[in-house]
Amino acid sequence: MIKGALFDMDGVLVDNMRIHARAYDIFYERHGVGNRQNVLKELSGLGNDEIMQRLFTPERLAELGGWQALSEEKEAIYRELYEPLIRPTAGLLDFLEALRREGIACAVGSSAEMRNIRFVFEKCGIESYFQTVVSSEQVTRCKPDPEIYLKAAEALRLRPEECVVFEDARAGIEAGDRAGMKVVALATTLSREELERTAATLVIDDFTQMSVERLRSL
Repeated sequence: MIKGALFDMDGVLVDNMRIHARAYDIFYERHGVGNRQNVLKELSGLGNDEIMQRLFTPERLAELGGWQALSEEKEAIYRELYEPLIRPTAGLLDFLEALRREGIACAVGSSAEMRNIRFVFEKCGIESYFQTVVSSEQVTRCKPDPEIYLKAAEALRLRPEECVVFEDARAGIEAGDRAGMKVVALATTLSREELERTAATLVIDDFTQMSVERLRSL
């Protein structure tokens, strides 16, 4: 029986990956990074430490102050761009209310830094729906490793098989699957066709297509 819903943040709680792409474009211009194609598909779901290590050589990373400084710079660009536009993914608030009424515990498991999670919570007014948050700072291995979702389930005192993960990226879908959980994929970052070739149990466009009854039928 499903007792917990575990949510990724970027591309799930908020449909924001196009804003991240714009932020990366600005960041790339500043630092002369080439090969900008397919940034969402290649980097989505990964932690910023891995992203920066893919974008820059070790020598260039050291010259620019390390991956943490570069991560803070890029995320500051993202928050500035997104603040006037931010809103929850379609249907999210109604779905969270339904989960609350039915006593299904909720958690966030995101590769984002905690500052970005708090930003989304504050601007969308959704913090009260979540009993726990596991961010990139609280794990040693980012997605596709299952650690982030296993920690979230443990914090809710639930077994993996009692949880459903909501994801948009290949790395996150793999993480949920490897954790032994059912995965619902949102077609916000990847197409439905791409998501249907992953380990996702169900593919939806947004939360208007989700209900507690559908969740329990997975």
